[in-house]
Amino acid sequence: MAEHEHVRVAVIGSGFGGLGAAVRLRREGITDFVVLERAGSVGGTWRDNSYPGCACDVPSHLYSFSFAPNPDWPRTFSGQEHIRAYLERVADDFGLRPHLRFDSEVKLMTWDEDELRWHIETASGSLTADVVVSATGPLSDPKIPDIPGLDSFPGRVFHSARWDHDFDLRGKRVAMVGTGASAIQIVPSIQPEVSRLTVFQRTPPWVMPRMDRAIGTAERGLHRALPFTARLRRGLLWGIRELQVQAFTKHPDELGLVEQLAKRNMARAIKDPALRAKLTPDYRIGCKRILLSSAYYPALARPNVDVVAAGVTEIRGSTVVAADGTEAEVDAIVFGTGFHVTDMPIAERVVGVGGVTLAEAWKGGMEALRGGSAAGFPNWLSVIGPNTGLGNSSMILMIESQLNYLADYLRQLDTLGGRTALDARPAAVDRWNRKVQERMKRTVWNTGGCTSWYLDAAGRNTTVWPGTTSEFRQATRRVDLTEYEVLRKPASAPAKSAAVPSEATA
Repeated sequence: MAEHEHVRVAVIGSGFGGLGAAVRLRREGITDFVVLERAGSVGGTWRDNSYPGCACDVPSHLYSFSFAPNPDWPRTFSGQEHIRAYLERVADDFGLRPHLRFDSEVKLMTWDEDELRWHIETASGSLTADVVVSATGPLSDPKIPDIPGLDSFPGRVFHSARWDHDFDLRGKRVAMVGTGASAIQIVPSIQPEVSRLTVFQRTPPWVMPRMDRAIGTAERGLHRALPFTARLRRGLLWGIRELQVQAFTKHPDELGLVEQLAKRNMARAIKDPALRAKLTPDYRIGCKRILLSSAYYPALARPNVDVVAAGVTEIRGSTVVAADGTEAEVDAIVFGTGFHVTDMPIAERVVGVGGVTLAEAWKGGMEALRGGSAAGFPNWLSVIGPNTGLGNSSMILMIESQLNYLADYLRQLDTLGGRTALDARPAAVDRWNRKVQERMKRTVWNTGGCTSWYLDAAGRNTTVWPGTTSEFRQATRRVDLTEYEVLRKPASAPAKSAAVPSEATA
């Protein structure tokens, strides 16, 4: 990285959000930008999560960019290797390689109130930027619980998102800690190889069948020859999920029928009443993420698998001890315990107005105007920010909406002219957040009777969007300048605030 390098836009991360932002910048005619990536290749969570069985639980034709359709998806729910290859192709096809800065983990981002720009320190050097787009994503930093004795465990320990491919699990005794989206893919993938698999489950998930199949040559050929057929397929997948949103956000009781289907799915594979009782949730389906698998329950019923319906409380040598006193001697511990979602580590490295870190600003809970702008952090936009997650559809839809907002944000800066920055007004952020939280009260995520990773330490849902993707698309279509304070840097004076007429609109 060149000394004293300055760019108009610095994008942090090269997953779907970061690459999408880079494509959108180029399509807007902006080439003065870099994509800072801490690893040595693109892919984000689809690079980091390479565990056995890793795949997406959203149909492939919906879990891809609308501007980069892929007629050659091999399966209806494609695996990690196919999604990662897709992102590599996006980087190539849209000319993003010259903008990528690998092995450039961001150590610190500091807002310069006089110069109206961000100073960014990375593992490969320093630079400044007029605008920062943070696309680090909520599923990027693994969370491993602090368990007494873990440091002295003599075997192998790793998180699902940092899979140890050098460790041969064949014939080993393995503890799987957690039963979330990653665990239900890992369990059936490693069960035939290990001598003993002990699954430690704090809360059982609701699991629906995974209607996955190979997409044949003729089907793929049709999508290549007639691209509108792939668009139609995507539109149908999107429309079905839009219709489902009401049950999640306004009428959770309507999900009772889905619960019955999930119970039947379990009963087909789990014949032991005692095991069925362990695996049956006591909360409304949808409160936690609904998981898709046709192999998880059959794997749990195999003779070399034990399910412990209690969390791990202690490690004694090579013995894993659960809260109910159950003990299991193991050779390896695999954690499928999620990520730092509501306490993202990147927030500690973002220093805004007055020297306040984003973590300090969010100590009462994450909140951002329209999911992207935080008060006191001018010209800083987040992709997949607070309350932009989904419980039943494709995050790519939300990402593309935020990219629309980013594009208009940059147009507004151009229109204002000069060295200019936009800082979200606290009142606007508060108004948006109160509106979101009010809508959240009726949702299954808040009323379903569970504790999920959607909730922060105070029990507030700061991750999920309580509406349709269409509503979010409309809400992020344009930037409303009345929601921002405009900061200008006169040619010969320090930066100061410039009032914006209340009637100004985007």
